[in-house]
Amino acid sequence: MSADGVHTIGRWLSERAARSPHLIAIDDRGVTTDYATLGRRASTLAEGLRRAGYGPGDRIATVSGNSTDHIVAFFACALVGVAFVPLSWRLTSHELADLIRRSSPAAILCDDENSTVLAEGLRSVADAPVVATLGPSGVESRVPRAPHRREARPVRDDDPLLVIFTSGSEAAPKGAVLTHANCFWNNLALAQALPLTQDDVVLAVLPQFHVAAWNVQPLLAWWVGATVVLEGSFHPSRVLQLIEDRAVTCMMAVPTHYGLLAAAREWDRTDISSVRLALVGGAMVPQAVRDAWSLRGVPLTQGYGLTEAGPNVLHQPVAEMSPDSASVGHPYPHVEVRLVDPETGLELEGATVGELWVRGPSVFAGYLGDEAATARALRGEWLCTGDLAARDDDGRYRIVDRLKDIYISGGENVAPAEVEHVLLAHPLIVAAAVVGAPDPVWGERGVAFVVARPGAALSQDEVLAHARTSLAAFKVPVRVVMVDSLPLSSTDKVARTRLRDWAAMLMEGVAHDGQR
Repeated sequence: MSADGVHTIGRWLSERAARSPHLIAIDDRGVTTDYATLGRRASTLAEGLRRAGYGPGDRIATVSGNSTDHIVAFFACALVGVAFVPLSWRLTSHELADLIRRSSPAAILCDDENSTVLAEGLRSVADAPVVATLGPSGVESRVPRAPHRREARPVRDDDPLLVIFTSGSEAAPKGAVLTHANCFWNNLALAQALPLTQDDVVLAVLPQFHVAAWNVQPLLAWWVGATVVLEGSFHPSRVLQLIEDRAVTCMMAVPTHYGLLAAAREWDRTDISSVRLALVGGAMVPQAVRDAWSLRGVPLTQGYGLTEAGPNVLHQPVAEMSPDSASVGHPYPHVEVRLVDPETGLELEGATVGELWVRGPSVFAGYLGDEAATARALRGEWLCTGDLAARDDDGRYRIVDRLKDIYISGGENVAPAEVEHVLLAHPLIVAAAVVGAPDPVWGERGVAFVVARPGAALSQDEVLAHARTSLAAFKVPVRVVMVDSLPLSSTDKVARTRLRDWAAMLMEGVAHDGQR
């Protein structure tokens, strides 16, 4: 792999601004920015960062909603070789503080809307980094001095571009490091499999602390000169209006989004005929949702990916749609996959079921500051996804289950271990296990099984109130079940399969004898 800057992402904007200056790059709530303006703002901020001493080896974190200002900061960092670390604005101040300590940014950029929660989080961070406001009247007019001056040099392909925090099977979120080359190859694969042109209008609804908000359509759109329409927070009626008013041609969302749009009052009277490509990831699409979109002439294109893979791994183009709606198709170009026996680590051939491993130039460089977790995730050049997949005789794949315990709620990964860690901090809780249960709107919701200290009077409401003090809303369980003990497997591990079955029955309203 080259390290001389051939595949650096900042070049995309500079070259596009020179080639197509008057094309519209961003439509941000009706305020449009052409490529010349976007390129000029990014280059000016990049020069300010260099003069202030930032450079390769630095990380700049952000806490911001989807905005033009945020995109300017991303490209400025890309031009300088600074890693961009977008942190979730959905997190509590406690969770933000933890990620700031983990990422050790040289500076933090924030929008006005999220300044309060950031300020609260920084109170518990020793040697807190400097904070600047995003936008022309903020960091673009005055860049705070870097804490340690970096020597300027050309950006290399192997320089980190993005650090995306993702929940794994362990309690603490981990920062997946994606280099410029990782993102280049990811987008090249997307361009070859599901191409965009400068005539496309891409609707971006995923929050920009997700890898897909950059690497599934938006970055490719800016590479080819298309327009990206930003949606700051997902409101079905407004999203439908944007699709009709802006004549959106391409979008990517999670099943929850597509379900909410199809259930909206405006669904039947909104013209969505302009949409030619509707990608879906994060979980499998319920058949009813798939049917609702197909009836409107917009088949949903199912895919599979994970942050550590850039994220694109498997895709199911409309032209190759299988009657089996669970199929996620074939690997993207430049991506290799294999199925492995989870017990022996041996590769499995033919039609079979096994753990999905991924190899290719888009596979991440590792977890930030966590060599042990990186070693667990990688076997040489192969990324162990922790997901169980099936392959049919035609080489198509479908995801069977997650070997990891993560569940996905509304497109957000939730690590049970993280939630359990918070629950166990309550002085009256001696044991806790959290599992995902099917939910018709959110895909999955968390159900917590809690063992209280003997003789303690502990209510569901008290447990949930405790969880809300430290967890983002999407991580808080929807239900708490008080039990005398947790079921164990033959190896004395929590029998999560039994708990998942129990949780599914409870979510369906079926009583269970073990519930108090």
